[in-house]
Amino acid sequence: MPEKQAFTLADIFAAREQAGKLYHEFLREPSMSVGLYQLEVGASDPQQPHTEDELYYIVQGRGQLQVAQEHIAVEPGSLVFVPANMEHRFHSITEALSVLVFFAPAEYSQRG
Repeated sequence: MPEKQAFTLADIFAAREQAGKLYHEFLREPSMSVGLYQLEVGASDPQQPHTEDELYYIVQGRGQLQVAQEHIAVEPGSLVFVPANMEHRFHSITEALSVLVFFAPAEYSQRG
């Protein structure tokens, strides 16, 4: 059974900043993984479809998320589910985005 783990957004933001990457994973269990993804205003989102389902929770910022052919406006409090293997990316970012990304099962665990 996994250990109980607790996090604060402040600590997660600091760890992502220290790592210097767009995405910082802070929780990994076989059943799920979670990370913080940050994109600046006007940035291009380099991600490719994942082999796992994803849930995006917008902590801060504004922009659009394209999922297949649909464009979804996102803002703080938005939640968007993206099924495994579906094309998606953030675009038209007007306020820097900070996004919690939940993968189930853990990211890349379904890759062949």
